[in-house]
Amino acid sequence: MRLMRSIRCLAAALLLLAWVTAAAAAASRISPLSMREVAPGVFVHFGRIALMNRDNDGAIANVGFVVGGTGVAVVDTGGSVDEGRRLLAAIRAQTNKPVRYVIATHMHPDHVFGNAAFSETGAEFVGHAHLPRAMATHGPHYLESFRDAMGAALMDEVKLVPPTVTVSGTLVLDLGDRRLSLTAWPTAHTDNDLTVFDEATKTLFAGDLLFVHHVPVIDGSLIGWLKDLDALAAVSAARVVPGHGPLVTAWPQGLADERRYLDCLARELRDAIRRGIPMATAVESVCASESDRWALFPEYNIRNATAAYAELEWE
Repeated sequence: MRLMRSIRCLAAALLLLAWVTAAAAAASRISPLSMREVAPGVFVHFGRIALMNRDNDGAIANVGFVVGGTGVAVVDTGGSVDEGRRLLAAIRAQTNKPVRYVIATHMHPDHVFGNAAFSETGAEFVGHAHLPRAMATHGPHYLESFRDAMGAALMDEVKLVPPTVTVSGTLVLDLGDRRLSLTAWPTAHTDNDLTVFDEATKTLFAGDLLFVHHVPVIDGSLIGWLKDLDALAAVSAARVVPGHGPLVTAWPQGLADERRYLDCLARELRDAIRRGIPMATAVESVCASESDRWALFPEYNIRNATAAYAELEWE
């Protein structure tokens, strides 16, 4: 009887060992995202400037992580669970410290569809106080609307993971020997924009409050965004990671192009409204002078102008 029990225990142990080995092997086969260390302990993957689709795995936004003395904070997880897994693999290539926080800069799919890859890490999910409502309101539509572009293989894995910690105003996260200062912004790009400032290196993750090369996208308030720019410019940053586009090392000069475009929308649309030009006509030609300055201008400018016109006509 003891012999049989010993054999069964040994068999169970061998089975467990085989499972762990297989899991480790599977993890090792995941290709880590390419990361750039933009400051000591601050790593960023710069996404493609493109629309989300199955060919790019939704990896169009900038995502990153900060390594502290006691753990890691992730800033956005990307546009698919596959990208999220690759981000986690990139973290593991740098450190075995636990992932303590997964921070969402806002609700859009290219920034949060990778969240499920971090569900088993034990991390706290952090977001703006308005993020839970935004995810509940828009999330089901995102899950459905991106199936055609992304494909079932990528979309079937996506889960909406709401924040377990929310931010109203400011919040400081302690990673041991470094502090991350989080700021919840008034409505601008969205109504749930959050920035992350690494005090040790003065690196600002601006999320989609800053677009570089990629035309800015309005899903919140043009008026609010223009108001927020002055406060954003006042952040004493040595470098800024935009939501889309390359690293900015001249700050606040790096806001100039975005400010010019948003000012153009406000100026030309207010003029159209004063002259009684209907929305359908005005949005077709607004800010034509900006068309050669931005990637994805045809995809987003009319949409931006439509949202802004509807806001400005009620000033």
